This record gives sequence, C-alpha cells and structure tokens, in this order.
Amino acid sequence: MTPMVRCFVCYYHEILLKKGNRSFFEKILWRNTQKALQGVPYCALRRTSGRLVVELLPESPVEEIGARLQKVVGLIYCCPAWVSSQDMEQLTQDLWKLVRERKFETFKIHARRANKNFPLLSPQINAQLGDVIREKSGKSVRLKHPDLTCYVDVVDQEVFLYFERLRGPGGLPVSSSGKVVVLISGGIDSPVAAYKVLKRGCRAIFVHFHSLPDTTPESLEKVRRLVSILNQYQYRSKIYMIPFSDLQRQIVAFTPVATRVILYRRMMVRLADLVARRERAQALVTGDSIGQVSSQTLENLRVTSDAARLPILRPLIGADKEEIIDTARSIGTFEISILPDVDCCSLFVPRHPETRARVEVIRRIEDGLDVEQMIQETWKRRQIEKIEPQEKVEFNLTGS
Repeated sequence: MTPMVRCFVCYYHEILLKKGNRSFFEKILWRNTQKALQGVPYCALRRTSGRLVVELLPESPVEEIGARLQKVVGLIYCCPAWVSSQDMEQLTQDLWKLVRERKFETFKIHARRANKNFPLLSPQINAQLGDVIREKSGKSVRLKHPDLTCYVDVVDQEVFLYFERLRGPGGLPVSSSGKVVVLISGGIDSPVAAYKVLKRGCRAIFVHFHSLPDTTPESLEKVRRLVSILNQYQYRSKIYMIPFSDLQRQIVAFTPVATRVILYRRMMVRLADLVARRERAQALVTGDSIGQVSSQTLENLRVTSDAARLPILRPLIGADKEEIIDTARSIGTFEISILPDVDCCSLFVPRHPETRARVEVIRRIEDGLDVEQMIQETWKRRQIEKIEPQEKVEFNLTGS
C-alpha cells in the first residue's frame, strides 16, 4: 500500500467572499504563507479548491509548522492532515489505519464534499465511514461533544483526513490593504490596536516616542519585544524611534500645565504624519478607547485628530479594558506590556490634565510656539530599527 502523504490543509473564509478580487487576495496569502514557512523544511505549497495545502517531508517539524501557520493572517484553520484517495474502499482503510491508533470512547465523522462529482453526499459519507469505524472499534457514535472527530474533506481528486483544527487569525492577508503607521508605546493598548489592523490586511510601520536620557532604556526594549511578536504576522517590520524629551521641555516651559498632554499628542501626530509621508502610508493608528484616560475623551480625541494630515484609525475605540487585555493575552503581548518602565507618556504629565479641550484654544496656544521648527528638529534625530523574521534588530543611526 502506498503510504499516505502528510500535510497541512489550510482554510480561509473572508477571502472566499471577494468574488472578482479573490485571486488578488489569494496571491498575497500564498506569498505570506511562504514567508511564514521560510527556513523550515517542507515539500510544496499548493492551492486546491479554496484551500492551501502544505505538503510535508519526513523530516518536517510538524509542531513548528503548525505554530507558524497559526500566525498567517487570512487563515481561519490549519489542520495537520493525511491525503487519501476518492475510492471509498481505500478511503475507509486509510481512515481506520489512522483511527485505530487513537484512544477514544465516542466519535463522529464530519464530512465535507467540495467536489460535487463525488458519488456520495456528505451524510452518506458520514454514515458509511461511521458504520465501519463503529464495527471495527466497538466504540459509540456521539454527534455532540465526541471524544474524537474524524474530519473528511473531499476536494478535487483527493480526500483530506484530519482530527484537529488549529485556529488561525482569520481576516485579510497582511499587505492586501496598504500601509498604516502605528503609534506604539510599551503599554497594553497600542500593540492590540496594531494586531487589529494587521488582521484587516494592513502592513504596519511603527513609531515610538521616547524620552532618553530622562528615562531608562527599558521602554525601547519593551517596544522591540512587542514589535517582534507582531512581526510574526507580517514578517518584516520597521520602527521609527523618535526622541521626544526636548520637545516636551519646550511645551512645559511655554504652555499652560493642563494642556500639556494634548499638546504632546498633537506633536506626536504631526511626527507620525512625517513617517507616513516617507513610507507612503494611508493612515495613522492609535490605541485610543473612549474615556479610558483623560486624553481619550471625545473632545480631546477631536483636538488630537485636528493636528493630523491623514485619518487616524482607532481600532479599540469601543473596547473596554478587559476585552483589550484578553486580546493582548491571546497574542502574547500582555506580559511584556505590564513590565515596569517609564516612557514619554508618563514624563512631565500634569496632575490634573485637560479633559474637555477645545480646538480653537489649543491652536492659540500653539501660535506661541514655533511648531514647525520643533517638529523638524525632532525629526532630524529619528532613528530606524528593522526587525526581520528571525527577530534580529538592526539599529540605524543615520535615519535612512
């Protein structure tokens, strides 16, 4: 008997709804899957009937490949599977060969028939295979919450057999929706906001504002670690590290105490706009959530947006803290985000910041500052770090 081929069969959902544009998204998903598997041995990557199939070699590391596929945005499931034929006798033998090595008391067959030329309907496949497994194993069929589910996926000229489905991120493949600039801190919210826009197909360019030497380097290291985690979803990332303390000092020296936070944020937005212009990005992204802190009231968000040249996307705008924390835990950023550090957002912060800022008032205050010079002087001292798929950090002192 010819041994069955071991593979991963990968499913996507939202892309299937794109009709005339589907091939565009599938090509990007294909490329991203190749990038995700770079450096691990496998035989081939192919597409069949709205699925991606990763054919494995005997030496392929199954667990590592599964873990990598679970980070490919666009995939909803990736399933370690075996390939069988569409001959029912051979299919039955192959399934029993796989099932007999497993421990279970109850089971069910879950068949899908993508190839409508296959002579049996899905319920008939379920019944026929279920009868054989029940007779040979002596175990019981249970349709709800069985110990073992045998998935049988009939496609084109082959059948995939598998027993578990590893959940992927879903969404649209990264780079299918253009570039955005994410303002990232070392906190909980902004990495989650970045993850949300990655799932909508955006490629993220990161910008972090720091206050060295007035603060310690821990905030920069936290951001590097956070971006390295997010980099698993887009395979190559860039961080603009922008020194912010000199600009903060000028705001502290020449503006009212209560308005400082709003002025900081407007300056950050202007600098992020410069990053977006350089990178040809289409929008800015922040981790704002309505009312979470004083700078995130509707009035203050409006004043902050007033300083932007591009739209500001706020993926967490309606989320509460528990929802944000749950997502941070699920993607692996939470434990890093809660590590103690001091960053520019906690430096020179007034005890009672303005919560209901007005655009006309803030503009008048900025008229007393040389905003353009402040921005240009700060921009000149930017530094750029690149994070590759292997999470290696390159530090560029020239800003190129």
